Amino acid sequence: MTNKRPLIVLVGPTAVGKTALSLDLAQAIQGEVVSADSRLLYRGMDIGTAKPTREERARVPHHLIDVANPDEVWSLAQYQDAAFAAIDAIHARERVPLLVGGTGQYVWAVVENWRIPRVPPQPHLRAVLEAWGQQIGPEALHQRLAHIDPEAAARIQPRNLRRIVRALEVIFVSGRKFSEQQGKGPSRYRTLIIGLWRPRAELHRRVAQRLRAMLAQGWLDEVRALLRAGYDPSLPALSGIGYAEIIGYLQGRWSLEEALARTQHRTHVFIRRQANWFRRNDPRIHWFRAHPRVLDEILPVVRAFLADPTADALSGHAAR
Repeated sequence: MTNKRPLIVLVGPTAVGKTALSLDLAQAIQGEVVSADSRLLYRGMDIGTAKPTREERARVPHHLIDVANPDEVWSLAQYQDAAFAAIDAIHARERVPLLVGGTGQYVWAVVENWRIPRVPPQPHLRAVLEAWGQQIGPEALHQRLAHIDPEAAARIQPRNLRRIVRALEVIFVSGRKFSEQQGKGPSRYRTLIIGLWRPRAELHRRVAQRLRAMLAQGWLDEVRALLRAGYDPSLPALSGIGYAEIIGYLQGRWSLEEALARTQHRTHVFIRRQANWFRRNDPRIHWFRAHPRVLDEILPVVRAFLADPTADALSGHAAR
């Protein structure tokens, strides 16, 4: 019999409807939401990230939202530590934690208890490595990594400059191979993973509708306020999907329609990347087709899992 505490995980692509479902589900099972969305960390970035509203957060307690300023960088290790602390505190209150989001690294770092190199970001070294990568090209920098740590290089796409730089950064600071500092530990929780899906064309329509709604809610003023506060447009937070495009419009580099078209394109690419993190054939994920009464299908599965302290939902079922 396992003595691990339960964790409900809700995953799926951008615009699929995770926020609305998480609120209803949390209220039904005395739950609290732990965000697994890297964009929701930042204060002042509410509209463009589709952050749960104050009213929604009043309905259900939320954690790991508005915990950093846009010029602060949270490492994956920092997120993992904070998520573990939030989940354990929810358990201590005898409530149910719901890990909700579409940032694949965040979700699996918690669910699979990744061992993450504890090397904090080194801004100067990182800038030097990034400049080197820009000079010789990501593939060439990837080859340098392969000479030092072939196993790490095999796990990183040759054009993924950010991850190549991070691997080299860890190696140079720690003096150890990046691959030696990675891996998975024993799972901390017994976990049920719920996946929410919609047909791709439907997702794309919802993305377009969401962007128009964001403009109506005052997204342009939100971005203007961030720039007036002195935040550099080159910051990772402000170069994210949507914000970079709106900044380009405000700086006169393209029209508002072009900004929206660029944002839609980047969002579509991101949705395809999310599908690689959360695969429809992953046996660990219980997939449900999103529709207005999907909670009625999900709730019995969740309640059965919570009622059986020996259950550890390592296998899911075919998409519904």
